[in-house]
Amino acid sequence: MSDVLQRAKETVLHFYQCIDDACDEQIDWVINEYCCDSYHWRGCHPFNELAAHDVSKTFWQPLKTAFRHLQRRQDVFIAGLNQVEDNDKQTGDEKTVWVVSMGHLMGLFDNDWLGIPRTGRMAFLRYCEFTEVDVTQLGGGKILQSAMFVDIPGVMVQAGVNPFPPQTGAQLIQPGPMTHQGLALETQSPSESEKTLALINKMISDLGNWDNRLSLEDELAQTWHDDMIWWGPTGIGASYTIERYIKQHSGVFRASFSERIFNGHICKFAEGQFGGFFGWPNLSLKPIGGFMGMAASEQFYDMRVVDIYRRDGEKLAENWVFIDLLYFFSQQGIDILSRQKTLSPAKQTN
Repeated sequence: MSDVLQRAKETVLHFYQCIDDACDEQIDWVINEYCCDSYHWRGCHPFNELAAHDVSKTFWQPLKTAFRHLQRRQDVFIAGLNQVEDNDKQTGDEKTVWVVSMGHLMGLFDNDWLGIPRTGRMAFLRYCEFTEVDVTQLGGGKILQSAMFVDIPGVMVQAGVNPFPPQTGAQLIQPGPMTHQGLALETQSPSESEKTLALINKMISDLGNWDNRLSLEDELAQTWHDDMIWWGPTGIGASYTIERYIKQHSGVFRASFSERIFNGHICKFAEGQFGGFFGWPNLSLKPIGGFMGMAASEQFYDMRVVDIYRRDGEKLAENWVFIDLLYFFSQQGIDILSRQKTLSPAKQTN
């Protein structure tokens, strides 16, 4: 199985290198070369779901035009078998192979993007992409589908057009793992991968029980180190230690919704000390009002989320979280991108 995972990593790394090196007119060729005809691409709002022939002109070409000299800076790169039990593609041993890349796409923000005004300065687009690879083919597999989560509000903030009310956590360009060991380019220990996945599953089980008799502090302490770091999305921010995580996000989040429905995940796996998942959507939530300035509602709103974790010993130490907040608010009739029209942009310096 380790050979299969390594082949999947090689396929994705080659694909990334070609995408990163390609000019506008070459991106279509790269996608046709590496992806299957039925390639399914998921992305944050306003991109949402795209067919293969639309990915280049809708996402990559405008992005590379806006961010000149675009550079991929990976912090986490892992592969594994999808462990989502109810995936109808998985029966018995026929589990699908996925690769995750997380980090930043950095470039010179020289042209407007999605209406966000250019700054002429370097800018960082935080991203996490899940990629499924068909490794049954000889000589390298084809990419079957991808889920590309990017922190668009993070670019807005760098351009001086913060669309959200004051957030509870810290806003910053987020670093990679403290251990600098997130790039699993070599084969990882299967037993370590199993430990990580088991711990993530235990944490998910605890998290899903909002009626737990334990205090939130005691609940989190079962699976998290006290000095854990929660790297949240722009609009919520990052928190350090269990105590501050509760005050600055988890406690606030739980108190902001009267009901929630867990919709499951599309993909979940671990390799070595890292693992994670994404859903489409993960959750449906009914707000009581107050969260990020939201009004109360009797409706459920869907939330698409990515979580990437680092395990340290017997507990989790770091968690990078991506939430498609533009989609979450669009369901309520709120266009976050349009808010920049009423805000003062950062001074352009090029």
